[in-house]
Amino acid sequence: MTTRIFIDGGHGTTGIEIGDRLAGRSELSLITLDEKDRKDAGARRDALNAADIVILCLPDDAAREAVSLIDNDRTRIIDASTAHRVADGWTYGFPELEPGHRERLANSRYVANPGCWPTGFLALVRPLVLAGLLPADWPVTVSGASGYSGGGKAMIADYEDAAAAPSAFRPYGLTLAHKHVPEMTRYSGLAHPPLFAPAVANAYRGMIVEVPLQLRAMPGRPQIADLHAALAAAYDGSPIVTVAPLQESARLSGLPVEVVGATDRLDLFLFGNDDSSQARLIAALDNLGKGAAGAAVQNLNILAGLPETAGLRL
Repeated sequence: MTTRIFIDGGHGTTGIEIGDRLAGRSELSLITLDEKDRKDAGARRDALNAADIVILCLPDDAAREAVSLIDNDRTRIIDASTAHRVADGWTYGFPELEPGHRERLANSRYVANPGCWPTGFLALVRPLVLAGLLPADWPVTVSGASGYSGGGKAMIADYEDAAAAPSAFRPYGLTLAHKHVPEMTRYSGLAHPPLFAPAVANAYRGMIVEVPLQLRAMPGRPQIADLHAALAAAYDGSPIVTVAPLQESARLSGLPVEVVGATDRLDLFLFGNDDSSQARLIAALDNLGKGAAGAAVQNLNILAGLPETAGLRL
C-alpha cells in the first residue's frame, strides 16, 4: 500500500526540492494539481483531504488556510512555513532535538518543519544545555551566513536578475526581532533569546551557523573536549548529523558556506584551544537540504514508518 502525498506549494523553491527527493519512490503516490487548479480553493481542499500526508510549502497565512481546509481526522501535516513552529499542538520537526523526540514525531499528526538557522543553532546548543555545560541563562550569540535561496523568489531575483548588483555579504535581521528567534529560544532550553546576527552570502545555497563561547567565563570552565564529547554523544550513530573529530577540525583553515554541498547532511565542527579558553562551534548545512526540503522528507519518512534516510542526499 502506498502513502499518498500532496505538496501544497510544490512549485516554489522548497516544494521543487522536495518533489525531486520523492521522485521515483514506489512506496509513495504523489497527488498533483494542474496549473489552473493550484489556486482553486475547491481543488486544493480535495487534494488536501485525499492525502495521507500533506507538506505545506506556503507563506504563513496560506499555510494556516491550508490547515483549515482539512476537514478529516486522518490527514497528517508537515508545515514548512513559520506559521506553526511554536504553536500549541504541533510537534517540532527536528528528530535529533533530544532523546525520545523522534518517537514523539512518529506519533504526531501536526509537524512544524524547523527553520534553517534554528536547525544549525539547535544542533549545537541543545546537547550542551542538556549536558549542563551551557547554563540556560547564558547570553548566547549566534551568527553566520546563508545562501540567498533561503530568501525565496524575491531574494533570488535580487541576486540573479539581469539588473541585480548583489553584495558579497549582507547582514540582515538588524532589528534583532527575526522570526526564527522564538523557536531558537523555546527548543534550545535557553531562558533568554539568543542574540541572532544572520547574513546572506552571494551563493545560491549552503549555510554556516556559528555559536562562539567564552569558556573561561562559564561555570565550571568547560574544556573543548567536554563540549565535543557532549556533541559526539548526542549524534552517535546518526546517518545525517556528524561531528568532526577535533583533530580533523584543527587541520582546517576555513569553512566555505557551501561545504556540505547540495546534500541533506548536517556537519558540526568545534574549533578553539584550551589555552585561550574560547570556542567556536559551527554547523554546516544546505539551507535547502537539512534546512528545508531534506528535513521535510526526513519527517515524512518518520511519519510514514519508512527508512528515515529514504530519498535523502547524503
